[in-house]
Amino acid sequence: MASQRLRVAVIGGGIGGLCLAQGLKRAGVDVAVYERDRTADSRLQGFRLNIEPTGSTALHACLPPALWEVLVATAGDPGAGITFLDERMRTLVRIGQDGGDRDPLDPATGGHAVSRITLRKLLLAGLDDAVRFGKEFTGFARADDGTVTAKFADGTTATADVLVAADGVNSRVWAQLHPAAGRTTLPATAVAGKLFLTEDNRRWLPEQLLAGMNVFWPRRDFLFTAIFRRREDPAAITARLGDRVRALGLEPERLLADAHDDDYVLWAFIAHRDSLPADFTPQAQADPAAVRAMLARRTAGWHPDLRRLLADSTPDTLYRTEFSAAEPLQPWQTGNVTGLGDAVHHMPPVGGLGGNAALRDAHRLCAALTAADRGEQPLPQALRAYEADLLRHGFETVREVVRNTDAAIVRSPLKRSASRWFFRACGAVPPLGRAVFGDR
Repeated sequence: MASQRLRVAVIGGGIGGLCLAQGLKRAGVDVAVYERDRTADSRLQGFRLNIEPTGSTALHACLPPALWEVLVATAGDPGAGITFLDERMRTLVRIGQDGGDRDPLDPATGGHAVSRITLRKLLLAGLDDAVRFGKEFTGFARADDGTVTAKFADGTTATADVLVAADGVNSRVWAQLHPAAGRTTLPATAVAGKLFLTEDNRRWLPEQLLAGMNVFWPRRDFLFTAIFRRREDPAAITARLGDRVRALGLEPERLLADAHDDDYVLWAFIAHRDSLPADFTPQAQADPAAVRAMLARRTAGWHPDLRRLLADSTPDTLYRTEFSAAEPLQPWQTGNVTGLGDAVHHMPPVGGLGGNAALRDAHRLCAALTAADRGEQPLPQALRAYEADLLRHGFETVREVVRNTDAAIVRSPLKRSASRWFFRACGAVPPLGRAVFGDR
């Protein structure tokens, strides 16, 4: 089969779009990314992202090997498995903590607590000629010759053989392609924050909060914690991997200039929206003092260290959000416009599953487009297989996250007690725990 040299236009420079661009460039496919942000550092903020083996496999496949090693070195070890506890910090069940030591460079098993700042810089590295900033997408038009043209607010256009929606939750590409695509609002409110690991904080923080990821299952509400400690400092990484990074035409000192990300404990508190006090209005939710007061009331009777974790967190790191999820889509006729990540199957930010799903999509789409570019598979066939997988895996993940969110905010005392009893049973009978949770 003759090769079909493709031009791919990616709308959106988030982690999914940039991972796809890295993979396509590595495979020799012509790719351009159009990002509405005006500069590369317009969105360098937020909490770290927990990269699971699915996301690790995608990044390992799409990034140049030297950048993959830099990513692993700058990331933190999220710890083995996850522990479920009650609000008094009594263990209910431990999951996935008996797998032995794991090689962080092995994408099939390694987990990584990745700085979003560093991840974005690494995904942009080497793409200077492929990423166009300040390009606000306004619509697309298909031509009879099989091409598709993207239009931008500045009056410019870009024509390609394939257009990829990677522009996030409110994707304009996906809205034009699937105007009936719906969204469900979940009755959950979340507040997240950071407690930085200063010397003073390290002295009082219990080892359980420093060891890894924890889920607290109180008699109402829900709390998640994770520890983010970088594996290696930028100077050591530059000394060890600098020559390999320079071989890619990159400057390691510049690449790692902002990689010094202070270590911290992340926490996320989730409650049913209807159970929150009436005085916790949108105005109050924007006030760190009001948020702390609400948390103090909701956590009365919890372990003192958990309450201190919430109370002592840096006020300007407090972040509140509502939850929504994409509604399932029916299969559609494959064309020359497709999508990935939140543009297609957005979900609540629970467990980092959305980010990992976007990276998985990027990896799968990269393989499909590369096969078509090399003539190994007709483009429509390659995209059709990709989109079938996108629908299946993407919306399975959405359903999993929605189920977990619903369970976290359930208000029935009987159901919450039953869940706690079940977790204790899984902890007391290891074969039952393995049967329910597997090796996760």
